[in-house]
Amino acid sequence: MADKQVSLPAKLLNGGIAGLIGVTCVFPIDLAKTRLQNQQNGSRIYTSMSDCLIKTIRSEGFCGIYRGAAVNLTLVTPEKAIKLAANDFFRHQLSKDGRKLTLVREMLAGCGAGTCQVIVTTPMEMLKIQLQDAGRIEAQRKLIGQHAGGGGGKVNVVQLKSPTALQLSRDLLKDKGIAGLYKGLGATLLRDVPFSIIYFPLFANLNNLGRRNADGSAPFYISFLAGCFAGCTAAVVVNPVDVVKTRLQSLARGCHEDTYSGVKDCISKIIRHEGPSAFLKGSYCRALVIAPLFGIAQVVYFLGVGEFVLSLLPGQKR
Repeated sequence: MADKQVSLPAKLLNGGIAGLIGVTCVFPIDLAKTRLQNQQNGSRIYTSMSDCLIKTIRSEGFCGIYRGAAVNLTLVTPEKAIKLAANDFFRHQLSKDGRKLTLVREMLAGCGAGTCQVIVTTPMEMLKIQLQDAGRIEAQRKLIGQHAGGGGGKVNVVQLKSPTALQLSRDLLKDKGIAGLYKGLGATLLRDVPFSIIYFPLFANLNNLGRRNADGSAPFYISFLAGCFAGCTAAVVVNPVDVVKTRLQSLARGCHEDTYSGVKDCISKIIRHEGPSAFLKGSYCRALVIAPLFGIAQVVYFLGVGEFVLSLLPGQKR
């Protein structure tokens, strides 16, 4: 792949546009992933991704599967912009000697990108998880109430009592300061840094396969497939850490669910009470989320949508 010289504003715009498109397409699957990862043995109300989505629509309405999407749509632009632009920046810095990047240098560039993005990712995920999981907790409490009262199997509409993202932000800042929004930062780093170390080098090498365009760039379909495969692979590999991160960042708990004091405590309790297989919860959902998300991101990035948008602005050269 011939590296394109793209201005920083265009890189940021590319990442932002890609993030908005991707999140809009796959957010319901991400909601199912969060709920599947958070439910513990003895308190399960969903058996699979499809079961989760169907029950969510029945109890919360169609908008229920997009609960928390506003947070993602607001913050995904800076998050994806930072991630893609940082990787591009580090790759450029590590290849100043004119030689092709080695695998180790590609991994270092990915490490830098993953480290930079958690500035936005951690508070975004913190707020999103509370909103996504509120329906599961309320549904579980209703189900327990039905069993306790000898109720039938009729589906009831869930009356969500969760606060908005702005209310959550204000409460966390008031009670714990900025650290409240960065709960789970360590687990987020443990997930996103390895993800980027795997994703970016794998994508770059896959993108180099096959035929090239006249300008030396990769064809549309190669970039898309490379982004999907690399994203899917990295997502499944780091899913155990994603489960830990999701559990740590969840402020509300269902009935009889464990609470955790940190990464080590979370890992030990999951192994003891749910077994090692619990670390794979939601892995196929995460793969279905990340694969198209990063496929779309790389296509937008390499098609140069950001450059085109900037060229339409007054005073820009066309």
